[in-house]
Amino acid sequence: MKNALLITLTTLSLPTIVLAQSVTENHDYTDHQSGHHVLNINSLDTTSVSPDSIRSMIDLFYVDQFRHFQDPRAPYFLFMSKDANLAMGIGGVVRMRAWADWNGSIPANGFVPYLIPVPEDPTQQHKLAATPAGTAMFFKVIGRNSRVGNYLAYIECNFDGYNNVGFKLKKAYVTVNDFTVGYSLTTFSDPVANPPTIDGAGPNGEINKSAVMVRWLHHIKRNWIVSAALEIPKSMVDADNVHTKALSDWTPDVIGFGQYEWDNGNQHVRLSGLLRMIPYRDLSINENVNKIGWGLQLSTAFKPFKRLSLYNSINVGEGIGSYTNDLQIGNYDLVADPDNPNDLYAPMSIGLTAGMKYNFTPNLYAGVAMGEMRYLPKHGVNDNEYKYGLYGAVNLFWDINPRLQVGIEYLYGRRTNFNGEHASANRCDALFQFSF
Repeated sequence: MKNALLITLTTLSLPTIVLAQSVTENHDYTDHQSGHHVLNINSLDTTSVSPDSIRSMIDLFYVDQFRHFQDPRAPYFLFMSKDANLAMGIGGVVRMRAWADWNGSIPANGFVPYLIPVPEDPTQQHKLAATPAGTAMFFKVIGRNSRVGNYLAYIECNFDGYNNVGFKLKKAYVTVNDFTVGYSLTTFSDPVANPPTIDGAGPNGEINKSAVMVRWLHHIKRNWIVSAALEIPKSMVDADNVHTKALSDWTPDVIGFGQYEWDNGNQHVRLSGLLRMIPYRDLSINENVNKIGWGLQLSTAFKPFKRLSLYNSINVGEGIGSYTNDLQIGNYDLVADPDNPNDLYAPMSIGLTAGMKYNFTPNLYAGVAMGEMRYLPKHGVNDNEYKYGLYGAVNLFWDINPRLQVGIEYLYGRRTNFNGEHASANRCDALFQFSF
């Protein structure tokens, strides 16, 4: 963040005192978009408050265990109270993506292999499109209080709602010390372990869902983090309203993880777990039935050497389709046994994600992202049912300056059904992005 403006606030007046006119972000070969930054603050008025207090407050803007590569960067404008106990950042990103599809097209902005038409559709072979979806604004307030401790409030809205230009709430939560209450990415996800892509959807095997939650996250000593959460579910049940009927969820999903991290949090290994109850009504006996779903995910982001970052995750479970990129398109939390249509069960699925990022310079880097989603029902299914999808991306990013980014990417996807039929799609997309 170059030439950022840091302004102190008096209690009852507008911003009045310029405390620092040069806040410079030190870029090395770490992922400077991961939320971990080093700041040098110059031209301080040391008579107001100590530089250490200011720096410790600003550092809180960069710590987020659930920050995705595509999330907005740190705010250009930081407003701080004179005693450095309250700070507010206002920022956002203007993001434009354009793409061209050939030899198979996906009818969506995101590159989702599940949506590839099988068999191939001659009317969906080519497409040229662009969208401002992903353009966002956010507000972040951080404070310290002698009674409450550290607290944070965050609101982020994206212009990717109705017709991909409607204003849509993406995150809204409050954190007080170890507790978070609000709407955010599920605790079962690990977005830091997802490889960078221009494509808004990302690899099809990753966990990607938001929910209203109460989350506890605690640092143990220096290298360990544990978390537990209760999250409001939105189950996707394949009920036919003849033999079975979907019911409203009535119990929260229970999610937790343990994480070991090093290199000041830039590298980590995380094991996450999920337990849930999914209800439906058996219309043959007019009784409500509850099925158990579960999930496990092992994920990591690490650097074997200075310029190279690696990203990997594997998730497996039963009844977790609504948490995964590909299967959340359909109703895969509970599906019917074709020999007993009144009996719904939680099918198994496996998602894999792998990728890398190589920095030629701190501001020029290339990436590879791969994903696979496997649907593994224990009973027979229709021949044209989705069996697995493959996702691949190769990209190049250039941060022209800390605020302006451009990139280009090639994507390949493939869908295969249980009858062996398959089809593929190709896409080349480009990115123009300005952060503020």
